[in-house]
Amino acid sequence: MDLFAAFAISGSGMSVEKTRLDVTALNIANMHSTRAGSGQLYQPLTVISQAKAGSFATAFSQAQNAALGAQVAEVRATLAAPRLVYEPGHPDADAKGMVAYPGVNVVNEMVTMISATRAYEANVAALNAARIMATRALEIGGN
Repeated sequence: MDLFAAFAISGSGMSVEKTRLDVTALNIANMHSTRAGSGQLYQPLTVISQAKAGSFATAFSQAQNAALGAQVAEVRATLAAPRLVYEPGHPDADAKGMVAYPGVNVVNEMVTMISATRAYEANVAALNAARIMATRALEIGGN
């Protein structure tokens, strides 16, 4: 595998993890909203990612410069049930005084945020290692 492929793999991983962080921030920001822009209740989102190549064996059997890495397959709404809170004075309360808030689980969102941050950091470390290897290879070739 050439070093540019290593850079591409780490870059694609960082892109996926940034998307996960963005979606997590969006979910946390909207956890207390009762209406989205469309007037309906906000639906929490989740990121579905996949490998760019079918499998490692397939990518390994192909040419060394095969496109490897990760990509966001889709960002979809979860089917989380809304959280009902008794607030009779709220403008969006129903006849029983219950207000529906998005079914955002803060603990799950924080775990997602931490894991995405750690995965991003791991991709940065791999990118830096590949950069150092490329620099050392150039130094060896220059002598």
